[in-house]
Amino acid sequence: MSASIDNRHFVLRRLHSLIGLAPIGAFLVFHLWANSQSRLGPEHYNLAVVGGLQGLNYLPLIELLLIALPLAFHAGYGLVVIHSGRAEPLRYPYLANRRYWLQRLSGLAVLGFLLFHLWMTRAQTLIDPMVRADLYGHMHGLLSQPWALGLYLAGLLLSVFHLANGLWSAAIVWGLTTTPRAQRLSGWVSLGLGASLAALGLHGLLGFLG
Repeated sequence: MSASIDNRHFVLRRLHSLIGLAPIGAFLVFHLWANSQSRLGPEHYNLAVVGGLQGLNYLPLIELLLIALPLAFHAGYGLVVIHSGRAEPLRYPYLANRRYWLQRLSGLAVLGFLLFHLWMTRAQTLIDPMVRADLYGHMHGLLSQPWALGLYLAGLLLSVFHLANGLWSAAIVWGLTTTPRAQRLSGWVSLGLGASLAALGLHGLLGFLG
């Protein structure tokens, strides 16, 4: 029985890691790129970006299969990992142990932010036709409030960290970086990716304030 549970955990852990990178990680990159188009102004963002996405064929099915269900599994199993985790960041102050817990804690924070973000954006476009017609204006009004801008900035940085650090740990889990040198190199690559995505996301946030 124990071997069966371990094998199931092995498969689920790798599926959790894989889904975190694609489609969830890939969607985050696309989402940050799409929001960076805010710098081109309200008309471009509302018509070319939002209008283009809303005009996609089978959009509800795409959102369900490629975003909602993978995200639900990744978040749900992440909570299972947190509940069963034995790493203690204060008792064992090793860098790898601290990164393990930062990954878990950032995941919790990102989940909370994501629920807020979905309510303030996707849900509002379904509820209010005015928001659906002018999402740029809606985001401009929201981010003009200091508390909301601070929350979105924190959510952006935590999301980017979770993806970049997850990429580094996934390379270890999948046996791609088995030596200290390979893990250091992977760490620099992950850091570069995280910094680039943070800059892209910040560009998008500032674009809504222009």
